[in-house]
Amino acid sequence: MLNNLNIFYKKKILIYGLGKSGLSVFKFLKKHNEITTHDDKIKANNKKIKKIKFDYIIISPGIDINKCNLSKFLKNNSKKIYTDLDIFYSHYKENNKITITGTNGKSTTAKILYDVLKDQKADVRLVGNIGNPVLLEKKVTNKTIFVIEVSSYQLEYSKLFKSNISLILNISPDHLERHKTINKYVSAKFKLVKNQSKKDYAILNTKNFYIKRELKFKNFSPKIIKIEKEIEINFLKKINNKYFNTNGNKENLKFVIEVTKILKLKKHSIVKTLKKFKGLKYRQEIIFQSKKLTIINDSKATTFSSSASLLKSLTNVHWIVGGQSKKGDKLLLSKKNCKNIKAYIFGANKNFFISKIKKLMKYESFSDLKSLIRKLFLEIKVDKNTHHKTILFSPSSASFDNFKNFEKRGEYFNQLIKKYINV
Repeated sequence: MLNNLNIFYKKKILIYGLGKSGLSVFKFLKKHNEITTHDDKIKANNKKIKKIKFDYIIISPGIDINKCNLSKFLKNNSKKIYTDLDIFYSHYKENNKITITGTNGKSTTAKILYDVLKDQKADVRLVGNIGNPVLLEKKVTNKTIFVIEVSSYQLEYSKLFKSNISLILNISPDHLERHKTINKYVSAKFKLVKNQSKKDYAILNTKNFYIKRELKFKNFSPKIIKIEKEIEINFLKKINNKYFNTNGNKENLKFVIEVTKILKLKKHSIVKTLKKFKGLKYRQEIIFQSKKLTIINDSKATTFSSSASLLKSLTNVHWIVGGQSKKGDKLLLSKKNCKNIKAYIFGANKNFFISKIKKLMKYESFSDLKSLIRKLFLEIKVDKNTHHKTILFSPSSASFDNFKNFEKRGEYFNQLIKKYINV
């Protein structure tokens, strides 16, 4: 499907960053272009690179142009900077693209949409943050539909990428160590809507403060669909899936429903898909359930906002929280929401979490997760309260203080739980 008029054809290109995204760009472009690669982790002749007059610089999402080795060079050539999303769009303009962003719930919503479309016999691909890098897909035809999960990092430097249907699930302060201000973070997310035309759709959670504010002061071209109403009780009864009982997952489901209306999908098939949806690993994942106890592994929760909606929907909660705190993060829960929650705080940054939690609920602090779990199970064992209890591992923080990623953190939690219970 190579278009000879494509701007990324027979050009001199620098690929900056050789993670999954950068390597996929190299593989996609190498046949028809003169490619130079660079990664800060690999020794390189920076002076030589600076002397080359590149047509384009393709930057990986993880590269912050303010903090990388070739920072000044990139800033001087900012007009030449593009992303893998831009290359993808320039090659697959005619394909239907459904793109999901937001602070929380992106992967879950993307996976539900993918499953719904797959069960309707569509040629659908799940790409971006959740699946393959967008440029690695094979055997793409004009009928191929892309469900794309994108982060603010991916959108920040993109210039061409445009989506037929865009979803902004929610926005709360996150990644401010990179974006510096909440306004810049919001702007990165809204690039998705800004680049759309009148023929396109933008589905937005207008109950969210930052999204509502952005719509108030700016005009956008696409048809705006506002997520405001609650899902009909009868529809939830038809699905009969406990996974959609939490506020966060109900919100995700609202977006999916709106997309199915735009695409005019078969209702009976949608219900069938939603009935069997089990969620993704380490995202509000129920790993054990009995009459007396439920254990939820929500290791993916990297901000307070991602934990808050789940906490509001639970009672008698033993909340395990801690990790690498995020700049500007706030716990927006009232004392009323916290009556039946006790926090168990772990890690080197525990003082940050104590300062946010101490006025809202009871808490204990621990040096590490292992000693925390040991004490928690002792506590539960001697507790004479017969009410059903929930252990919620929802760290509200990045994992990088002790773990490579949230998956490794979630895996470690499961290993610890196995010592006390058969999960």
